[in-house]
Amino acid sequence: MELLSVNLGRRTVVAHAAGSPTGATGIDKRPVRGPVRVSAPGAKGVGGSGLAGDEIGDKRHHGGDDQAVYAYAREDLDAWERTLGRSLPDGAFGENLTTSGVDVNGARIGERWRIGPDLLLEVTSGRIPCRTFQGHLDERGWVKRFTEEGAPGAYLRVIEPGEIRAGDPIRVVHRPDHDVTVGLQFRAVTTERELLPELLAAGDALHPETAERARTYLAQQAPRAS
Repeated sequence: MELLSVNLGRRTVVAHAAGSPTGATGIDKRPVRGPVRVSAPGAKGVGGSGLAGDEIGDKRHHGGDDQAVYAYAREDLDAWERTLGRSLPDGAFGENLTTSGVDVNGARIGERWRIGPDLLLEVTSGRIPCRTFQGHLDERGWVKRFTEEGAPGAYLRVIEPGEIRAGDPIRVVHRPDHDVTVGLQFRAVTTERELLPELLAAGDALHPETAERARTYLAQQAPRAS
């Protein structure tokens, strides 16, 4: 398992980021050479990306400690290349980390990855597509297609900071004893809400917003006292 590339983006004003308060997005990420420092950025809404030099346009919905790093598998990009009939270079989906040999969508919530000698990350959730993502790729109906495919890639929080670079090995150093994967979490919050209660088995590792959604769903399903 290997880190193929580390990808950073600069905040840029574009038409497809109209939903952002600033009209800007950092989704156009490109591979960089040399080491990149990764650390916890702070609470969502205040903290941005966990990668030094990476910028975020809309901190209301992106970035923060529980979405500090976004990883996507090269294997899934290759599959999309075949489907879309176009080239998708590393970073094309706005991912910070393009991986090889890692089952990103099959990773369990709370799974921990050691990248390079120091950095330790923990899987929190899958990526929910938005209109900015659709505009960036310029693919009609992209939000629906991406959702139906069910290969969202993974958001991760920083447990131990460190520097990383392309070519670093990736090791899974902890795999929780439950079956809540990134793929399951993604389906539960998008197309199969009845799966939401199952997500709570992931405990405190689950993204707080997802945990709240699951608890709300359970409360709504509970029989009311007569």
